[in-house]
Amino acid sequence: MVNLEIEFCGVKFPNPFILASGVLGVTGKSFQRVIELGAGGVTTKSLWKNPHPGHKNPTMFGTESYFMNAVGLSDGGIEKAVEELGEYLPTRKAPLIANIVGGKAEEFRDMAQAIEEMSVKPDMIEVNISCPNVEDEFGKPFACETVTASAVTKLVREATKLPIIVKLSPNVSNIGQIAKSVEAAGADGITAINTIGPGMRWNIDLKTPILANKVGGVSGPAIFPIAVKAVYDIAQVVKIPIIATGGITSGKDALEIMMAGGSLCGVGTAIYYRGDEFWKEAINEMSNWLDKEGIKNLSEIVGVFHKK
Repeated sequence: MVNLEIEFCGVKFPNPFILASGVLGVTGKSFQRVIELGAGGVTTKSLWKNPHPGHKNPTMFGTESYFMNAVGLSDGGIEKAVEELGEYLPTRKAPLIANIVGGKAEEFRDMAQAIEEMSVKPDMIEVNISCPNVEDEFGKPFACETVTASAVTKLVREATKLPIIVKLSPNVSNIGQIAKSVEAAGADGITAINTIGPGMRWNIDLKTPILANKVGGVSGPAIFPIAVKAVYDIAQVVKIPIIATGGITSGKDALEIMMAGGSLCGVGTAIYYRGDEFWKEAINEMSNWLDKEGIKNLSEIVGVFHKK
């Protein structure tokens, strides 16, 4: 039997496939269901300090090659989040990562403090400084510059003892330098990448944008090569582990991006393309390849592209 267990920031995951933020991870029951389907862990949708309405429908659009969303990080606020987390955490059978977001740097700190004060805490915090489809509300994402990215990381680091994972944007020319800056500011890990864009599509018959927000973040299979390159570049310059995400739709995709430097694999649009069966099918695809290669422990393949 191949051992698919991965230890990430001191937390053990039964397999490397974790639900990415914003996909199904909305309620305590949805967390549990994803684990029952085979996921090795769950990331919550982005949690705000105060209720945040997000964008009007339609907010999603998909093709065979890519997926666009402009949900706008809708959320009921920290009180609702604590309620939903409280349904899952006491009896959780796999790790949970709480994704937090804010319009101002101080809001990230406040969210981290609120989570730190919970009687039963998540296993780690993912700091989402990189969403591209709320720029109209808050301006350029914090992840676009080393100074702002490290400043937010430092505030969160001071507010919690939990491991903090900083989610970075691919919409930059220096993602490696930004990764180094958040590592220096106290990050325990990196998530790479968030969606690309924003992008835009129109209905030519109606002469209206397909998304009510006009623009949205681009994800899905088309961005996988960009995710692999970003993870590879980050792994070249930091010592902290990486949650690799962006267009992963198979077990072999996961193996490739782990060889580029990822330790865990965040999965989102694969559920749109392959359905609930994705989790167990991808695990089997991964296990079969490792068994054929004579590799007993999945952790052995992390970063092998850097060892040639």
